[in-house]
Amino acid sequence: MAHTIVTEKCIGVAECVNACPVACIHQGEGKNSIKTNWYWIDFSACIDCSICIQVCPTQGAILDREEPSLQKSY
Repeated sequence: MAHTIVTEKCIGVAECVNACPVACIHQGEGKNSIKTNWYWIDFSACIDCSICIQVCPTQGAILDREEPSLQKSY
C-alpha cells in the first residue's frame, strides 16, 4: 500500500522528494491552505519504503497508508 502526503499539513520543505529512491513524489500546483508549496505521492509508484516519513520534519504530514481524500494529486 502506498503512503500519503496530507496536502494541508505539508510545509513544502521537500526533504521527502530528495530522499525518495523511486522519485514518486511530485510538487503540486500553487499553494495549499497554509500557503506553502505542497507535494503528492504517485500511489502506483510508491514502494512503501517509509523513507519519506523518516525525513519529513512535520509530524503527521505523511501517512503510512493510502488515503486519496487527504492528498491532492495535481
